Amino acid sequence: MDSTALQLLIPAVTAFVIGIGLTPLVTHFLYRFKAWKKKGGKGRGLGGGGTPEFDRLHHEREIRVPRMGGVVVWGSVLLTTLFFWGLAALGDREGVGSFQFLSRSQTWLPLSALLFGAAIGLIDDILTVLPHGRGLPLSFRLVLVAAFGAIVGWWFWSKLEVSSIAWIGDSAIEVGIGLLLVTTLLALALYAAGVIDGIDGLAGGVFATIFGAYGVIAFHNQQYDLAAFCFAIVGALLAFLWFNIPPARFYMTETGIMALTMTLTVIVLMTDTLGGGKGVLALPIVAFPLVITVASNIIQVVSKLLRSGKKVFRIAPLHHHFEAIGWPPYKVTMRYWVFSLFCAFVGTLVAIGL
Repeated sequence: MDSTALQLLIPAVTAFVIGIGLTPLVTHFLYRFKAWKKKGGKGRGLGGGGTPEFDRLHHEREIRVPRMGGVVVWGSVLLTTLFFWGLAALGDREGVGSFQFLSRSQTWLPLSALLFGAAIGLIDDILTVLPHGRGLPLSFRLVLVAAFGAIVGWWFWSKLEVSSIAWIGDSAIEVGIGLLLVTTLLALALYAAGVIDGIDGLAGGVFATIFGAYGVIAFHNQQYDLAAFCFAIVGALLAFLWFNIPPARFYMTETGIMALTMTLTVIVLMTDTLGGGKGVLALPIVAFPLVITVASNIIQVVSKLLRSGKKVFRIAPLHHHFEAIGWPPYKVTMRYWVFSLFCAFVGTLVAIGL
């Protein structure tokens, strides 16, 4: 097999194996300390008011299924990265250590984003599962995400001299220091899409296809270390998904969602003009399931505000609407997987071909 293909395959397989091995330990810990919400339901929904439909569908599961399953994802990626880096640092540069993909030019930034998001999300999850816990206020989390986006934008603009977004053909949209606003909005939009973590197996499958697509895009850009990092995340997500297929052993929740969305923010920019690709242009297509998730929330809120409380969907976001009208959760999940694969395929072709 071609050495470049192995460079991508081995980290993915390693992250998967580590994730499978790590899960029993994480599961034992989470169930031992009853790391789930002590009170089910949302309380208040989008735009105010109660959430009787959501509570009817999810109340029981929320108070007996642990949170913090995202530890398996970012923990597997971190251990995989350290494993190969450690072997290379010890002098094994021709054997297994040759598969190390930690590099200053390509993977330091996304790995830092992964760990930062994981830490903030973990704090929120711990506070949520405490007696009478409510987690970090949403407003505070949004401020942190916005600050993260602005800092990322500043770093790319000031340190990496990125001032444009790639467009169709060889053209680019010059944004200058406005890149800070672009990255802030990007980080907030991706974090908002994290509400797709609402049905067993849904978020894991959707994010696996998205990171897989960006792994292919990075590979096309000859960003081989970044591609390997993306595929390591895919391997970790597949390990998580193995235990998250209905009925889920645990939920991903904030420590997983914040880690993945912040990392994706950085990867999208890394595969744009910096890498000679079209990472930003491809995002709305590759991640279209996330787009419709956010859009359905916005439509629901606007409808309730402008139409005297009338709703467009039984529940927002859209995947819960499908549950409410009678689709079994597994059918919603699997149809989202199929749709997500199609979007990732089309978006990758767009990024490579335009």
